Formats: sequence, structure tokens, C-alpha cells
Amino acid sequence: MFDTVLVANRGEIAVRVIRTLRAMGVRSVAVFSDADADARHVREADTAVRLGPAPAAESYLSVKRLLEAGRLSGAQAVHPGYGFLAENAAFAQACEDAGLVFIGPPSRAISLMGDKIRAKETVRGAGVPVVPGSSGSGLTDEQLADAAREIGMPVLLKPSAGGGGKGMRLTRVESALLEEIAAARREARASFGDDTLLVERWIDRPRHIEIQVLADGHGNVVHLGERECSLQRRHQKIIEEAPSVLLDEATRSAMGEAAVQAARSCGYRGAGTVEFIVPGGDPSAYYFMEMNTRLQVEHPVTELITGLDLVEWQLRVAAGERLSFTQEDVRLTGHAVEARICAEDPARGFLPSGGTVLALHEPQGNGLRTDSGLSEGTEVSSLYDPMLSKVIAYGPDRRTALRKLRAALADTVTLGVPTNAGFLRRLLDHPDVVSGEMDTGLVERDADGLVPDGVPDEVYAAAALLRQSAPTGTSGAPGGGWVDPFSVPNGWRLGGEPAATVHHFRVPGQDPVTVRLSGTAAGAVCTVGEAPAKPVRRVRTDDRAGLVAADRSGSVTVEVDGVTHTFRYAAGPGGSWLGRDGDSWHVLHHDPVEASLSGAARQGADTLAAPMPGTVTVVKVSVGDVVEAGQSLLVVEAMKMEHVISAPHAGTVTELDVAAGATVAMDQVLAVVAPHEDGAKEAGDD
Repeated sequence: MFDTVLVANRGEIAVRVIRTLRAMGVRSVAVFSDADADARHVREADTAVRLGPAPAAESYLSVKRLLEAGRLSGAQAVHPGYGFLAENAAFAQACEDAGLVFIGPPSRAISLMGDKIRAKETVRGAGVPVVPGSSGSGLTDEQLADAAREIGMPVLLKPSAGGGGKGMRLTRVESALLEEIAAARREARASFGDDTLLVERWIDRPRHIEIQVLADGHGNVVHLGERECSLQRRHQKIIEEAPSVLLDEATRSAMGEAAVQAARSCGYRGAGTVEFIVPGGDPSAYYFMEMNTRLQVEHPVTELITGLDLVEWQLRVAAGERLSFTQEDVRLTGHAVEARICAEDPARGFLPSGGTVLALHEPQGNGLRTDSGLSEGTEVSSLYDPMLSKVIAYGPDRRTALRKLRAALADTVTLGVPTNAGFLRRLLDHPDVVSGEMDTGLVERDADGLVPDGVPDEVYAAAALLRQSAPTGTSGAPGGGWVDPFSVPNGWRLGGEPAATVHHFRVPGQDPVTVRLSGTAAGAVCTVGEAPAKPVRRVRTDDRAGLVAADRSGSVTVEVDGVTHTFRYAAGPGGSWLGRDGDSWHVLHHDPVEASLSGAARQGADTLAAPMPGTVTVVKVSVGDVVEAGQSLLVVEAMKMEHVISAPHAGTVTELDVAAGATVAMDQVLAVVAPHEDGAKEAGDD
């Protein structure tokens, strides 16, 4: 076994690998960019090496700097995690050339399976069924479009060099093919450095089922059962479980054997995953999609039902050991479900979010496991992938596992960074998910119904309690500084019970809400409107959370059931507190949550703002251009996701404040489109 292993990754997977290295008595070496100098994976490793500046291309994607880190630290092997260079054949070969063991498959297998076109041809030769699609590599845009027309709409455009849903485009209309191909190429080039595409037939209401395989260097290959990954958004998995309720034992065995043959066909070694697309109405008609030549994000659910540590077996196989068990020894026990916690705002069309983690609570134990790279104070930016952590629940059966995961998500707090935790909790309660009748399109079809419209009463109650109990100096007038304790609106009375305090909340599009508190903060009686509020549950209001949640500007942040709510203080006339009849008053405005583009664009206004912090990758217009309603103007990319900024109406571009390559903040003005006046002639009209 190795003495020292370098972990060529960051975030939750780096922390996960370091945990197993520590358990095995192997020295761990973390690497970090300037943005991650104080990250959790750096602090948990035995030692750490700086790679370079924050951009991934100058740090985590720099083969030269990673190899130098390996040399400096005395590492004997490199674990690539997933993402970044995990499926980069050139990196695997460079490790081998530098005398470092790459903890993964041979570079030849990565190259073969990393090219989806060659992979399909290879496994087809091994007798594995594949999805009908284009053939040949290096097809031009027109050739891809021709292949799509021959297959028949709808079709799925896929990057040949990568996975994870990045660059994938479902295209249903022939007229949109060329624009979608161009967008898919941009995303593929940005994510994988290769814009080669293929096109496949789209199977309506499919199930996504994958098989975990494990192979040693002595010719032994086993599969560890399947994982159901059908709950996806934009082709990105968000909920995974093992085993699948769709498969019977005969189909499970047949798919497992097909996965083993796919692994053998490329000379595989280590842990890998063979992905299949399965028609929901006919599970026996499964098709090979691709092979992921690395550890998968969802590997914990397989670990929980098999009792195996896949990272440990990756190390053992890389060190030359044989598998100590056969296919007959593999037993699947119980049920496990995983939810991916991402920095994104479901109420804003799942746009990437960011911020500083002010308070953190991640469930562990009693059948719960959280794999995370977070700690209090972590700064979440748009530089890297939006996934922050994974919450996994295990139970003797599926019903128990789902119930545990719903409760765990309600108890997950990442105060300060909007996440999808609340959305995932509601998704797990969807009737089709509970019954197991889901498919890869379920989330997209029902997403709107899974995003709450209003603010729960307990959120108002919690915000008022937190605001009132915040220490002096954090709850005073905006701007901070010393505050006269007699001016703090907490209802205090000399020699008597505290008076009731009244807090007013204003949420755009809703009637004002009044919250009345009486008694002490620890045992306050809270009334929202005319009736007592629901009990405030799962809200972190301890001293530290209170200090950071009620900040110097007077804002309050509350997280309930995985949803973050932020309220901003609004002072009275002259900046003073409002008082009346012995009651203290103040007004808090709920931060408006906009969807998709910007609030202005959705309402038909002229200004287009950045929907998320990120980088402008494409600018398609210039000042003075005449545009049509819905025409694509710019593309903003963040956390490996593209967002197209379109014209809100027909008009003329009168302002363009950014260029390709520019970094933008959320809500930063990008362009202005002045609408045509009624009866005005379009440019070029006679």
C-alpha cells in the first residue's frame, strides 16, 4: 500500500477521499488554489500544496502544477476524484510517466471510453446494446444536423469527450438544430477542451440506470448492483438511489453482466460505472449510453447497500491487490438514497448562487451521512462546480430511506448560501417519486409546482425572534456602531414583563405581514396576523447564528426546511425607529426572488441584467443592432452552466456594457434594448 497519496481535487470529494486515506493510515496531500487556501479539504489533509491562482485552468486543471505538487510532497500515487482531470487520459499518462500511480483505469481505457463514439462501437462489438445515433467522429455542424434529421426529432446532442450532462442539448425542433449544436459545442469546449459532438435518438420518458463495476489488474471484474439516477435537471442528476425499484432480479443480472462485458472490452481497472438508458415501460430493453471511468458522485448509495468502501478498493486495486470477493459474494442489503446539495436558487430558475456560509448544520449518524466540503466561513463563488455536499440516507427499505432523507434535508442548514435543499425535500415527497414511477423528465415537468410561492408563517416568526434577540451592536440602526440599549426595540421594561413588540414584513406581491412578540425571546408568544404562528422548527438561532444572521446592516437571514429567506431592515422617517403606544416597530423587506432572466426583463422593461455571477462567454450583438423579441443577445456562464440572455421585446440595442470574457456580478446591467414605438418602421423598411 502507498505511504502518501495526493488528492488532485477539491471540495466534498477531496474530503471524502482524505477520510478513507486517514482510516487506512495513508498520508494525504491536498492541493488548493488561492480561492481555497482555507478550505476544509486543505485543513483536513496531512499536508497541502498551493497550485496557483483561483481560475481552474491555472490550478486544478494544470497538469504541470499537479505533478510538481506530487514531487514536492513525496506522493507515490494520485487520486483524481471526479470532475477536473479525473477522466483525462493525458493526465493519467503524465502521472505514469512521472512515476506516480494514477488511482483509476489505464490511460488507454480512459481514452477509449471517454470518446463516446468509440465507446459505443467497442461495447457493441462485445454484444452490449447501444442507443441508435450518429456514427463517426469529427462531424461538422451540417453533418450532425443531417444525422439528426435522419434519426428523426427529437434528438439528444452529446459531447463525445465528457459527461455529467454538460453540453447536452435536447432538441425537438429541426429549425433550432444549428443554434443548439453551436451552444453544445461551446459548453463542451469550455468543460472538456473538446467540442466533438454526437447525436442520439431521444427516448421519451426514459429511466437512467447505471451499474457500478469494480475490476482488478488480474482479470477479475464484478458488478455491485445498480443505481437509479432518473431524477435529473438539465441532464444533471440530483437524486440517486440503490437499488432501483424498476428492475427485477433477472433484468438486474442481465444488465450487470452487460456492464461487466463493457468493462472487459476496454481493459478496465478500478471502480467505474456503466450507464444505461431504459424505457420505463420495458426495462428489458436497455441501451448502453456511456462509461464513466472514475468514481461517481453517487457512489455512497452503493457503499451503504454493499458495505464496501469504494475509495479503499480503488487504492487496493491501484496498489496491485486482487479483489478478495467474487460476484456470488456481493449482497445488496437495504436501500439508500442520496440528494445533491447545490449552490443554486430554485426560485430563480435554478440559477447558480453564492455567498459566505454563515452557519452550518449537516446531519450525520443514525442511518444518515453527509459528504461535504463546507465549513462555516466558506466562500462559495462561481469559479467551480455548484455542488456543495451530498446527504445520504439508509434504511431497511425504500420507504424508510426516503423518510429519513426528507427529514435530513429539513435539518440541513447552509445559512448565507441559497441552495436546492428545500426543493429536493419537496421532490422526494412527489407522488411519482414515492411510488417509484419517475423518469428523467419528471423534474423539468413539475419544477414550478415544487417551488413555494409564499413565505411560511414560521419564517416570519423566526425572523422576528432572531431580530429581537440579536445582541446589541448587530441589531441597531444600519451602519453598526454602538447603540443605546434603551433604543433597541426588544420590549424591555424596567421592573416589569417585556412589552409586546411589533414587526412589519413586506414581501413584493403580497399583503404586509405583522408579527407581534410578547415575553422573552426564549419563551416568546408569537402571533403572525391574527392567529398564533406555527412552532418554529429546525431554525438555528443560537448565539453564533444570531450574530451572523442579524448583521450590521440590519438584515436577517433565516433558513427553514432547507430554504433561505433574507429580510432587509427599512428605517422609519429620518432613519429612526418607529414607535407607537409603547410598542416598538420596525419594517423588514423580504428580498424579492426573481426568476430566469431579471425582474426587469420578465416585466417587459428595457434593461437586461446578469441573472447570476459569472463570465460573459458570447456577445452576439452591438449597439445599434435591431433585434427581435426572444433573440439571443449574450451568453453568461457560471459553475459550468450556460445562461442565454434574450431580448425581452423587439427593439434596438442602445447600451451594451460588457464584452466576451468579462466577469459580471448578479444583477449587473448587461444591455439595454429600447422598444420600437407603435407604428415605427423597422430598420431596413422602405
